[in-house]
Amino acid sequence: MNQDYIIPEAWSIVEEGFDKERVKSSESLFSIGNGAMGQRANFEETYSGPTFQGSYIAGVYYPDKTRVGWWKNGYPEYFAKVLNAPNWIGVDVGINGEKLDLNKCSAIRNFRRELNMKEGWYHRTFEAVLQNGTEIRVDVRRFLSLEYDELGVIMYEVTPLNRDAKISFTPYVDAGITNEDTNWDEKFWEPLETRHSEKEAFVVSRTFKTHFHVATYMHNTLFRNGEEIASVPVSEKAGDDRISLSYEISVAKGEKAGLQKFGGYTASMNHPQDKLVHAAQEVIGKAVEEGYDRLLEIQKKSWAEIWDMADITIEGDIKAQQGIRFNIFQLNQTYLGKDARLNIGPKGFTGEKYGGSTYWDTEAYCLPFYMVTKNQEVARNLLSYRYNQLDKAIENAEKLGFSHGAALYPMVTMNGEECHNEWEITFEEIHRNGAIAYAIYNYHRYTGDYSYIPEKGLEVLIGIARFWAQRATFSTAKNKYVILGVTGPNEYENNVNNNWYTNYVAKWCLEYAAEQVEEVKKHYVSDFSRIAAKTGIEHTEAAQWKAVGEAMYFPYSETHGVYLQQDGFLDKELIRVSDLDPAQRPLNQKWSWDRILRSPYIKQADVLQGFYFFEDHFTGEELEKHFDFYEPFTVHESSLSPCVHSIQAARLDRMEQAYAFYLRTSRLDLDDYNREVKEGCHITSMAGTWMSIVEGFGGMRVREDVLHFSPKIPEQWKAYSFKINFRGQLLSIHVKASGTEFELDGNTPVPVVINGRKTEVHPGTPVTV
Repeated sequence: MNQDYIIPEAWSIVEEGFDKERVKSSESLFSIGNGAMGQRANFEETYSGPTFQGSYIAGVYYPDKTRVGWWKNGYPEYFAKVLNAPNWIGVDVGINGEKLDLNKCSAIRNFRRELNMKEGWYHRTFEAVLQNGTEIRVDVRRFLSLEYDELGVIMYEVTPLNRDAKISFTPYVDAGITNEDTNWDEKFWEPLETRHSEKEAFVVSRTFKTHFHVATYMHNTLFRNGEEIASVPVSEKAGDDRISLSYEISVAKGEKAGLQKFGGYTASMNHPQDKLVHAAQEVIGKAVEEGYDRLLEIQKKSWAEIWDMADITIEGDIKAQQGIRFNIFQLNQTYLGKDARLNIGPKGFTGEKYGGSTYWDTEAYCLPFYMVTKNQEVARNLLSYRYNQLDKAIENAEKLGFSHGAALYPMVTMNGEECHNEWEITFEEIHRNGAIAYAIYNYHRYTGDYSYIPEKGLEVLIGIARFWAQRATFSTAKNKYVILGVTGPNEYENNVNNNWYTNYVAKWCLEYAAEQVEEVKKHYVSDFSRIAAKTGIEHTEAAQWKAVGEAMYFPYSETHGVYLQQDGFLDKELIRVSDLDPAQRPLNQKWSWDRILRSPYIKQADVLQGFYFFEDHFTGEELEKHFDFYEPFTVHESSLSPCVHSIQAARLDRMEQAYAFYLRTSRLDLDDYNREVKEGCHITSMAGTWMSIVEGFGGMRVREDVLHFSPKIPEQWKAYSFKINFRGQLLSIHVKASGTEFELDGNTPVPVVINGRKTEVHPGTPVTV
């Protein structure tokens, strides 16, 4: 049974009542971030119960030594992981000599926490009875500034309710941190320097091996009843990697004692190593100058600007509305596109699973969201991330025996090197190369910006095409090229031959790369000369790629009239998911891997992933036949699965099914469908939730430089609205059962095709269809 404790609200997620069993899950759900750093919603004060402490700095990683039972040539030697960063949020709180710990309180009442997505802050309140009999009310607000992305802010207030109290606040910074998912229980941080004064503390540390230097800092201010008072510590403790400063405030019953804590990180990614403390002092100076109230107002304004472009409104369905906003909010907390060195980890800043590394999810699912809701430079930065790692992709291919500049992008990476060590994924899930190429195509198709291809993209396409040309094998028996020993998007099948999706995306890559070689050679002569000199491309290569693509083999069943997921798929016992005992789900937690591999069950869209990417290559009737064949065997045990099925169900006018898939993808974490949210949220699949509305229900496509829409609305909704940033023009779409209104905020008319009918939308003149 799914969890249901998150209270549905349009602009917030809310938890009421304290439950120790929910702590880790809530730490994930209520996480906060600003693109540069993020943290789980851990309590600031001591908590001795089960908890998963997590703070993270974007781009700072450690090469955790690989741990496998049987080493195979080509395995990576390490798994690069985003590190659990030093903890700056900690505040030990004492009341009349007893340390506050919700795991040990005699009673807890009116516990409530809220993540306000509209304004970008996390708030927690509760009343507690301590073992010494003192009753208190606690009010804590925390946010990570978007404007000053090295700054976090905490306001922690305690009010004694039944007696006078001596309140002690002991804020600290602690660099003695480890990762829960470390393979060898290694320490990742080496302390270098500590400094402190009455109100401030700094711990400078660096990562072993990768040598990222980080200054973790705090600045403290005390308040009584909202008025600032002297902040003089009664004691100080400074170790090699931890500094704490203790303050005391005596307050009468009903009076409020407060601690304002500014904290965060300055890192050597952005500052000289010997200037990190100075940089932190500058951040503190800005924070003190602005003050808490002004910083909060700036935060609200920053989020208002994001929501003005990215928001999707849904009328008549509060859970659906909360779901899409939660997804959009988490995506923007994770990545804002300011830095081409960064990317989008599957867990973002909400947990350590998957090491915080980059997967093909970015190109396949996240890119459309950022193309449409940001300026095009943000999406271009995501493409540049892969271009900047092209040399490493070529090295990865060389390790597996490929040559002549063939490039295999890693399944998992932080710096371009492969970090995944399961052979069936590392060596076989090679379709990831297709997503990298498709993202280049998709970016040009949507933005109209072809300049990326001659400047950077063609080099990537050449490397990928060379890989596919070498990876394909000519079968004399079939008189076709085949691709053997692969894992498709459905990771419940390994080491199969001729996975249809892999073969199809390989064919497309080969032909698309050949086309772009000819285009750049003809129209961008100087760029092509530079690329030819760098890559050594031969004049016959493009023709060879086309020949391989044209002769690619695709398994097909005449009996069923469908492309087969791979050779031998029909040899399986084709029992539908609906006939499985629900107690056997999820399969990866209940079945042996041997049993999964022998079953027909599909973890996520595989053949249907190809029908999503290349839908214009197939008719609606073909989609329907393949959807009806494969969806009944799909268990949707990947977070990336429901969105693709929602989009395709909407295209087939199966709105109940499309809505059910939408609700699952939008509330995957809020309702914990996969029973694993305590490990972190599924960030990259959240972009699929946005796709489910805009591409699914809204039917938005770009064909031949023109926006197309085929709006539909679930019967559970009264209306929904979204915006499209298309080539510098802002188009607002409002869909109701009675019709759809299009409104343009721009300077020139935008041609659109609505349900097959061509029209134009002019600035200031809404069009209703």
